[in-house]
Amino acid sequence: MVDEKGERIPLTIADWNVKEGSITVVFNEVGRTTHKLASVKAGDSILSFTGPLGLPAHVEKFGTVVCVVAGYSTATCLPIVKALKAAGNRVVVIIRAPSKDMLFGDVPLRTVADQVIVSTGDGSFECVGFVLEPLKEVIEKEKVDRVFTAGPVCMMKLVANTTKKPSKIPTIASLNPIMVDGTGMCGCCRVSIGGETKFACVDGPEFDAHLVDWASLMARRCTYSIDTQSPVKYQCLNCAQW
Repeated sequence: MVDEKGERIPLTIADWNVKEGSITVVFNEVGRTTHKLASVKAGDSILSFTGPLGLPAHVEKFGTVVCVVAGYSTATCLPIVKALKAAGNRVVVIIRAPSKDMLFGDVPLRTVADQVIVSTGDGSFECVGFVLEPLKEVIEKEKVDRVFTAGPVCMMKLVANTTKKPSKIPTIASLNPIMVDGTGMCGCCRVSIGGETKFACVDGPEFDAHLVDWASLMARRCTYSIDTQSPVKYQCLNCAQW
């Protein structure tokens, strides 16, 4: 909460510095609260900061792990990659960005991951296209033991479909549905996993991507879509670009 009249919003930790006692979060200015947060200057304070919430990521030595990310998740993927490398894994990161100008977070990842592949929609940086092409190429070239994905729901769904058949590669998706209190009290972040109802804030954010009810998740995320009169049911601006 930025101030007494503000709302609580969930933000993913992108990095931290134990010596400084600081944490790093990355966010986009899309609403009143994020605009307020962006106006906070060095030395200022905010009303409330609670965390970390949810369950920690499951990390062990899997072998070769491919992380498929896009948007702000490119920045928040860094702690996962660091932990995977520390556990002795080979880590390949695939980043999707609309263009070179909209690419961020790849530089720190290159210092940690074994390989970073960037796919841009307009071909202005590295390869052109979606994340599925480079993902399939990596799977064909080497044995992939695990896939981690974070970003737009439509992208994660397609990644899950790609790794489910015929590869059957264990795939973990970091879900970020509509969330209010972050403690499991409001129930807004409920998701269906293998037919069971889970709360992303306390049971997640990581779930087996092959068990996620993606249709239900996309419908809930589009509940407050700007274009409520759209003839396409559950269509939202975020999903439309994918």
